[in-house]
Amino acid sequence: MAVEAVSAGAILFRDTRGRREYLLLKSRPGDWEFPKGGVEGNEELQQTAIREVKEEAGIDDFRLIDGFREDYSYVFEANGTTIHKTVHLFIARSFEASAELSTEHRDLQWRDYEQAINTITQDGPREIFERAHDFLDELAARNEGEHKYLK
Repeated sequence: MAVEAVSAGAILFRDTRGRREYLLLKSRPGDWEFPKGGVEGNEELQQTAIREVKEEAGIDDFRLIDGFREDYSYVFEANGTTIHKTVHLFIARSFEASAELSTEHRDLQWRDYEQAINTITQDGPREIFERAHDFLDELAARNEGEHKYLK
């Protein structure tokens, strides 16, 4: 019997001189991923995503973008127990230029879209990242290039 686990996190981006860059964290096993972690207590998924960005990236000044939430699932073994994990990802805009490496990760990098899509190591997060990038492009186009999502 598998144990169910739920995590939430955010595809975090910043605007650097008109260029969108995304934050990737290198986990201890070596996967490149987004800030994410397990839901604690009675947290809502968005509350978990906010807490995880603060804990794992050291960023306090950011905002979740309305209208985007996607999830992926995977199964793994831990201490002889099969765990079925579902991860819910939001999009967040960082207003800080840098991030801090947490003890949970080996490295962090801000990457443009092409670099990020080629760095993300798992299919589920990579596919959601592609849709998130398209979502932000469409949002910017709807707002006639004013990048209202960035403010």
